[in-house]
Amino acid sequence: MTLFLDANVLFTAAHDPRGKAALLIEAGRSGRWKLVTSSYAREEARRNLTAKFPQIVGDYEALVSGIHLVGHPPDLPFPAGLASKDRPIFRAALASGATHLLTGDLRDFGPFMNRPDQTFGIRIQTVAEFLKSVLD
Repeated sequence: MTLFLDANVLFTAAHDPRGKAALLIEAGRSGRWKLVTSSYAREEARRNLTAKFPQIVGDYEALVSGIHLVGHPPDLPFPAGLASKDRPIFRAALASGATHLLTGDLRDFGPFMNRPDQTFGIRIQTVAEFLKSVLD
C-alpha cells in the first residue's frame, strides 16, 4: 500500500505526536506501508505550523524527513467537481501511484471519500477510517 498524506495529516502528526496520524507515520517508517506526500502539501503544513505552533517546526522537519516527495503534474486528471485548490494534492497522489489519499479535509474531499470508482482507483479516507479498515 502507498499512502499519500495531505497537509492536514502532516500538520496533525506534528502537533499531536501521540495521535493517530503520528502512529500512521511511525507504522510507515517501520515498513508497513509506503508514505508519500508532495512538496505542495509539505510546505502548506509547514506554513500552518509556523503560524500556529512555531516551537514544533523542528519536530515537523524530523517527522517528514523520511516521507517520499512527489510532484503534481498539471496534466493528470482529477475527479469532476474537485476544488481547484485540491487538484495539486489529488494529482500528486495519482502521480505517486497511491492506493490511498489520507486527509482530514471533509469539506472538499468528502464527496469522494471511499469512492475509488470516482477517483481513478484511489481510496480517499481520513486517518481514522484507514486505520480502522486495516485493523478490522
